[in-house]
Amino acid sequence: MRIKVCGITKPDQLMQLDEMGVEFAGFIFYPKSPRYVFSQMNKEQLRKLKGKQINKVGVFVNTPAEEVLHMVDACGLYLVQLHGDESPKYCERISNYVTVVKAFRMREGENILWRAKDYQDVADMFLFDTEGAGYGGTGKKFNWKQLEGETVKKPFFLSGGIEPTDAELLKEFSKSSVAKDLFSVDINSKFEIAPGIKDMAKVQAFVTAIKG
Repeated sequence: MRIKVCGITKPDQLMQLDEMGVEFAGFIFYPKSPRYVFSQMNKEQLRKLKGKQINKVGVFVNTPAEEVLHMVDACGLYLVQLHGDESPKYCERISNYVTVVKAFRMREGENILWRAKDYQDVADMFLFDTEGAGYGGTGKKFNWKQLEGETVKKPFFLSGGIEPTDAELLKEFSKSSVAKDLFSVDINSKFEIAPGIKDMAKVQAFVTAIKG
């Protein structure tokens, strides 16, 4: 099972994640986020930041397309995660240049596949997160049973309040039929000492439990 650690702000922590075998590191380009990447480093520093295998993911919220495309090159991004209210047409423009992960914030009882249907042909992957008051992470899980029995037909990231003790729950979820499209789990705030500062011992224990 692949792992993405989101909200990275410290270069040394990215290198530690790389050594652990984590596949993706998320950098938040949303200025209102307490994990805003440019509060801790600049574009040049981010561009030069490379591990042996870890891939840099840029997380954007309703950002002008030209700016997203500029950041892909300026910061050396491998994936772009669109976490706002981006339209299918917008997603298509970005996906013509870089791999796009379109995020959807899950509401209780919602048929997420109906909501995502217009993005099937314009996004490369999906991410399912928990609905909150804003665009940032809530630190809360949504009901994963909303996905069970569905056929996403698109690789997806599972996000939203995943905790250090959730490895067994994730292994159970991975046995469900919908999980044939599960691409990666996405962890963030439950693994932090402070916003943007990860508790690397918790991350390491989680990686060991997941990857075994």
